[in-house]
Amino acid sequence: MLNLTIFIITAVMVFLDQLTKYLVINSMNLTESVPVIPNVFHITYVRNYGAAFGILAHRTGLFVIITVAVVLLIIGFLRKLPAEYRLMRVALALQLAGAIGNLIDRLRFGFVIDFFDFRVWPVFNVADIAIVVGIGLLLFDLIRTSREEGI
Repeated sequence: MLNLTIFIITAVMVFLDQLTKYLVINSMNLTESVPVIPNVFHITYVRNYGAAFGILAHRTGLFVIITVAVVLLIIGFLRKLPAEYRLMRVALALQLAGAIGNLIDRLRFGFVIDFFDFRVWPVFNVADIAIVVGIGLLLFDLIRTSREEGI
């Protein structure tokens, strides 16, 4: 049952990521920005040719190789992780979904579509949110577990 839950979390997040990107690229022009809360939050269509914050731009092949390796590692780890590690499994499912969502963009377009724009942070997308929340949950679970075990 837990593997089904992990699959559903991953599939739903990849679907949401790709749906939102589809809506952006089919309803906006590149670099167009629509204020949701003026000067605070905008929907801004940009292309990210790099990794986080645009670093190492135009290294698509490298990012594809690294992402495929990460996806395979996460899947392998999920297969071996005992069912009682529920929060860690959810965290990894979110990270997996984020990696897959951005990998799809890199394979389709050669770049990642970003659009959430808070003006004080680089523009990002649903896949990025999944990765960050997954990392946060993973850290929380590791800290909680180490405290419970007295480590």
